[in-house]
Amino acid sequence: MKITIKKGISHALVLGALVLAGSGCDDFLVEPDRSNFTLENYFTKPEHAESVVNSIYENLRSTTGGGFGGAPWMMLEFATGLANTDLGQAQNSINIRNLVNNSDNDYGSAYWTSSYRGIANANLAIAKIPEITMNESRKMQLLGEARFLRAYYYYNLVRIFGEVPLLTEPVDLNSPELYPSEASVEEIYNVIVEDLTTAEASGLPFTDETGRVSLGAVKSLLSSVYLTMAGYPLQKGADYYQKAADKAAEVIESGEYELFTSYDDLHSEAKENIEENILMVQFEPFIMPSNWQTSIIPYNKGISEYSDETGAIYANTDFVESYEPGDKRTKEKEFYYTEYSLSSDRTKTVNLGGHFIYKHFDPLAHLQTTSSGLNWTLMRYAEVLLIYAEAMNEVSGPTPEAYEAVNKIRRRAELPELGGLSQQQFREAVWREKWHELSYENKTWFDMARLRKAYNVTTGNFEDFVGHQFSYGPTLQERELLFPIPTAEIRNNDKLTQNPGY
Repeated sequence: MKITIKKGISHALVLGALVLAGSGCDDFLVEPDRSNFTLENYFTKPEHAESVVNSIYENLRSTTGGGFGGAPWMMLEFATGLANTDLGQAQNSINIRNLVNNSDNDYGSAYWTSSYRGIANANLAIAKIPEITMNESRKMQLLGEARFLRAYYYYNLVRIFGEVPLLTEPVDLNSPELYPSEASVEEIYNVIVEDLTTAEASGLPFTDETGRVSLGAVKSLLSSVYLTMAGYPLQKGADYYQKAADKAAEVIESGEYELFTSYDDLHSEAKENIEENILMVQFEPFIMPSNWQTSIIPYNKGISEYSDETGAIYANTDFVESYEPGDKRTKEKEFYYTEYSLSSDRTKTVNLGGHFIYKHFDPLAHLQTTSSGLNWTLMRYAEVLLIYAEAMNEVSGPTPEAYEAVNKIRRRAELPELGGLSQQQFREAVWREKWHELSYENKTWFDMARLRKAYNVTTGNFEDFVGHQFSYGPTLQERELLFPIPTAEIRNNDKLTQNPGY
C-alpha cells in the first residue's frame, strides 16, 4: 500500500520565493483552486493539518528523476569517483565527475531549493498545527512527521553545503529572516537532534506501510546523525558513537525490520514500505511515476520500451571488480547487469558494455508499461545494521553483536563471515561493506566526507580523502568536502559566503 500524499498547502517562503498552494480535494494529483487560501483562513480544520504535512513530503521527489540532462541525485554519486556516464550533454554530471564543479551546477540548486521549500512547509506546520482543534494524538503524530522531515532536509543541507541559513519559524516578505545569515554546523545539528528526539516522543507507529514517517525511521535517521556527528566535521567522538549504536540497537531489537531474502525485493513494488525498507519516497505508475528509469539504462542499446535510453549513470567497472570473489551482489541482475534482451526481439540479448545499476531497475516498466511506480529508498535496514557495527566497534572494538550485524549482510551476499579481526581491520571491513552494499543509493559520498576517507578500488584499502586519486585520473582536494552554494543564492543574499575553493 502506498501513501497518498496530497498536493497540499505550501506557503513556502524560501529565500525570497513565496509559493502559495492549497488542497480541497481527495485526489492528490488534482490541481486545486488556489485563489481561496490564505495563511489567515487556512489553518482552521484537521484536514488542513493533514494537508500541510503532506506538502512537506512533496519535495522529497525533487532530487530524484532523470533524463537527457541527468538528475540531481547523481551529484552525490559522481562525486565519489565510482560512477560513469555516456550522456555527453549532461555537463553537470561531467563537471562533478571530473572534479571541476562550480556554483552554477543545477544539481546543487535543486538540493538547495527543494530542501528549503520542504523546510518552509515544515515550519508552517510546526507553527500552525498546535492552533487547530483536532484529535490530540493525531496532532502530535503530524507534528512528529513535520519535525522529522525538517530534520531530514537540514541533514542533507548541512552535509552537502556546510554552514547554511537555519530557519525554524515561518518567513514572509516582511520578515527580517528574508535574507538570513548562515548558522554554524553545530547549531544546525543541534536543531536536527532536537527535531528528531521530539519526533521520537510524538506517538508515531514503529512502522508504517503507507510510507509515512514512522518511529523506526526517526530512530534510524537519528543513528545516522549521531554517527556523522561523531566524525567530521564536528568530531564528537566516543559519546556520539555510543549514541549512534544505541539508536541503531533500538531499531534492531524492535524486531520490526528484516533483510530481504532476495535482492530483487529491493526494486519490487510489492515490497515497498515493508521489511527492509524503512523510509521511501513514494511514487505511483501513471499517476505520479518515478522517472529515473531512462537514466540507469545504457545509451541507445534498444533494450527498453521507453523511447529514451540515456546511459546517464552506471557503475565503474573497477568498482564492481573490487567486490570479493563470489559476492552474490555482483552476479548478473543482482546489483548490476551487463546484458539484456532487445526490445525488438526478446529472445536475443545484447552486451551493454558496462555494469549498469539493477537495484533501481523496473523490469515491468521497461518490458511493458513505460511507467514506473518504484519508490526511491531513503533508508533501509541494511544501513542500520552497518551503522550499528561501525559505531559499536568504535566504542568497544568488534563485539559479537557488531560481528552479527555485518555478517547478516555478508551471509545474504554468500560471503564468509568475518571473525578474529582487530579493531582497525573490522573498521575497514565495515566501511568496505557499506561501500558495496549501499552503492549508488546516495550514501557513499556522505560517508567519504564524514570519515575523510576514500576507497581505493585497486588495492581495496582506504586512504585519505584529500589527495585520493580517482581511478580515471582526477584527484580530490579539500574543497570537494563540500559542494558550492548555488550562484543565485550568493547573488541574492550578500550574507552568504561561498564555500572555499569555488
